[in-house]
Amino acid sequence: MKLYTNNEVLAIFERTVAQMPTPEEPQLLYAPIKYGLDVGGKRIRPTLLMLAYNLYAEDIERALMPAMAVEIFHNFTLLHDDIMDNAAVRRGRPSVPAKWGNNVAILSGDAMLILAYNYLQRTSSERLPQIFERFNKMAAEVCEGQQFDMDFETQQKVSVVDYMRMIELKTAVLLAGSATIGALLAGASDSDCRLLYDFALEVGLAFQLQDDLLDSYGDERLGKKIGGDILEGKKTILMIEAFSRANEAQREVLRTTHLRSDLSDAEKIVKIKALYDELGVPERVEQQIAQKFQKAIGILDNLSVASERTAELRKYAENLVGRKS
Repeated sequence: MKLYTNNEVLAIFERTVAQMPTPEEPQLLYAPIKYGLDVGGKRIRPTLLMLAYNLYAEDIERALMPAMAVEIFHNFTLLHDDIMDNAAVRRGRPSVPAKWGNNVAILSGDAMLILAYNYLQRTSSERLPQIFERFNKMAAEVCEGQQFDMDFETQQKVSVVDYMRMIELKTAVLLAGSATIGALLAGASDSDCRLLYDFALEVGLAFQLQDDLLDSYGDERLGKKIGGDILEGKKTILMIEAFSRANEAQREVLRTTHLRSDLSDAEKIVKIKALYDELGVPERVEQQIAQKFQKAIGILDNLSVASERTAELRKYAENLVGRKS
């Protein structure tokens, strides 16, 4: 049975996206959908779904419809996130609300969600009711995670436990749901479906923690703009870990630096990063990332398939968690 590489899966999926038909009219409803999907992104969710499918089945094109569904759903959430965050840029280009306005973005986002379900229902499988149930649960949890994230903006104190639960819902469950849908479609056992869910959940948590770390410590030469979370005063894992280790004077610095008008943006970033370094925050976050990555890899050893079949999933996790931008 043929095993596809990460790159082969991505190439198959990109061809499908490029050929995706959308109505021409009303132009303002459908153009933003194509605009968002054509930019690309990492495609980590559909890739994971197809790799999970390929653990048990060779006809990987059969997984394209649900893979399209999860990618369109993901882009729908990004579009509405940009409205809520008043974001001007997405993936290096003007965001949909910046380009067309909030009203167009809201309606196009709604149409994207409908389109995601249209693709999902085209999945050929007697397990389609289970796949729909998994997709619906995943979709609802992503919305719950976004609400928790918005709630944190007005809360004085957020615990590490609360933060981990938020990123589990907002980020990790979409990976976990994608892996489970791929396995379900291929006819995997309930036990293997649960294991792949847990694997992808741990990878998703590590991915988001790595994203938080890169926002402050990434390499700008690789395209990562540094310090945005610091300038927003955002409660990322770095800020929360720093608060848990800081004395009261240091906490005041953490609370107020992003609000100070007497400091430039660069000075604010340097000041907060110096405090993070003093408190050992980067090392602590790196430890958490490594722990979750190792837990994820260990889960793969318990699957019912031969270990050589999981090589591409291992590589997938390594690429996702080991990135520098």
